[in-house]
Amino acid sequence: MPDSTSQPLPHHTLLDADLRDALARSIAQVNGILLGKKQQVRLAFVCLLAGGHLLIEDLPGVGKTTLAHALAITLGLDFHRVQFTSDLLPSDIIGVSVYERDPGTFKFHGGPVFTQLLLADEINRATPKTQSALLEAMAEGQVTVDGHTHTLPHPFFVVATQNPVDFAGTYPLPDSQLDRFMLRMSLGYPDAESERAMLSSPDRKQLLEGLSACLTAAQILALRSATTKVLASSALVAYVQNLLDASRRHAEIRVGLSPRAGLAVLAAARAHALLAGRGFVIPEDVQAVFPYIAGHRLSLGSSAKASRATLVASLIESTPV
Repeated sequence: MPDSTSQPLPHHTLLDADLRDALARSIAQVNGILLGKKQQVRLAFVCLLAGGHLLIEDLPGVGKTTLAHALAITLGLDFHRVQFTSDLLPSDIIGVSVYERDPGTFKFHGGPVFTQLLLADEINRATPKTQSALLEAMAEGQVTVDGHTHTLPHPFFVVATQNPVDFAGTYPLPDSQLDRFMLRMSLGYPDAESERAMLSSPDRKQLLEGLSACLTAAQILALRSATTKVLASSALVAYVQNLLDASRRHAEIRVGLSPRAGLAVLAAARAHALLAGRGFVIPEDVQAVFPYIAGHRLSLGSSAKASRATLVASLIESTPV
């Protein structure tokens, strides 16, 4: 297994030395488990710092759940895992009100969603009704049951995995559910060197047991606060808006990107800049996160010939900086 000794992040005035070192150790520890996927690990931390939720879509066996487990341990957050299946009910996630005879009233018993990091494993194996149980939780950080609103712990971070939609027994996530995920990414196969290192190292489960928390909930909230202070100039904001507008005018795209998608791009770009040690966003930050935010939000027209990835790339190439 390659040496996962953390390398310090570039100096940044928005982060003190202790917080900067803790973040660097966190990234290095996850990279030590998921070999050869530094870009994907970085995107996962971008999503965390930007206050979003992460969707990982790929074939079984490439490390989706391993990444989620490594994040849960490393971040030091309360953690629940829900294995989504076709017979899972919304109450299995949110919780249920139970009648208690002694006081003669109903008492709400919260489900696994009442945690700080929720792993929704194989989310598209559940029915759309069950998938929708997470909508309010992901958008508002709360759930409403029997007319009563219950606030979720803070921070609240959902990491969901799903198999490709052409797999048997899957239900495609509706657009409203996909829009709740700030980033969607795939892991893909590791490169040859990383795969050989993985094959010759201990089992991933054994390595996960040896991990320790590098961050606390308070530190994560501090990182999120620092992320919001990263400067996005008026010219940078105009560039993002031009990307949104280009998606709405593209001949092969039926429904372009919404203002919410634009806010997600700016938030993720700020987090990307923070990880790069900058207190300001540059166009390269936007271009680095844009494909993972735009790809699952575009609705293609019936005459579309290009893939989503190709269309997103064309938007970046055709929009002047």
